[in-house]
Amino acid sequence: MNSMNIIISGYGRMGREIESVLLEKGHTCLECSEDITSVDPQKAADAVCIDFTNTGAFGANYKFIADNFKAAVIGTTGWNDIRGEVISYFESKGKPMIYASNFSIGVNIMFKLSEICSKIVAGMADYDPYLIEMHHKFKLDAPSGTAKTLASIVSKNTGKSIEVQSVRSGFIPGIHELGFESQVDRIKITHEAFSRRGFAEGSVVAAEWTSDIKGVCEFREILEEKFNKIIGIC
Repeated sequence: MNSMNIIISGYGRMGREIESVLLEKGHTCLECSEDITSVDPQKAADAVCIDFTNTGAFGANYKFIADNFKAAVIGTTGWNDIRGEVISYFESKGKPMIYASNFSIGVNIMFKLSEICSKIVAGMADYDPYLIEMHHKFKLDAPSGTAKTLASIVSKNTGKSIEVQSVRSGFIPGIHELGFESQVDRIKITHEAFSRRGFAEGSVVAAEWTSDIKGVCEFREILEEKFNKIIGIC
């Protein structure tokens, strides 16, 4: 993989973890910015923006990112209400963008398992789904973007609504537990992050993939084909 130029938007815990991964993989981190609109457009033109800010900041900044960067990876969540506007704007500028509620490969495996499991239980028995997510006390959004994605997958495939239970305490990097409960048993799918490392690695992989895509893609969509080949689904 050729070296990339990256500019990180949002230099908090995730931003620092991403910077570490970039350096280990031989990529160039040109800048880490708390205000992406202050970045020199000439510098941005040859760089991929990896954005892990907050909903308000991304809503205010996405046009600048699409106008000036050659591609973008968006790990910020909570902007579903402007999703159509964001996608249309990036597409109008001809800029690749990859976004996700969670860039962890492990979490995306959980998404796939949840899809398969919810389809099976919906067709075979009466199971009620539940979802619990736990994060550190500094995480502002609740439920998490990952939990919302899981709830959407389950609701789509079972026709049942699912209420997310959110816990914010201590320094938990992230735990998501999806369960299906019947009168006779319980099925559980759980993902536990030990650190932010998995999220950072996934976002850098996504940045590497931006040179191979056109338009706007969800990280899950790109992984879907890979997962289906592995498990033998054509």
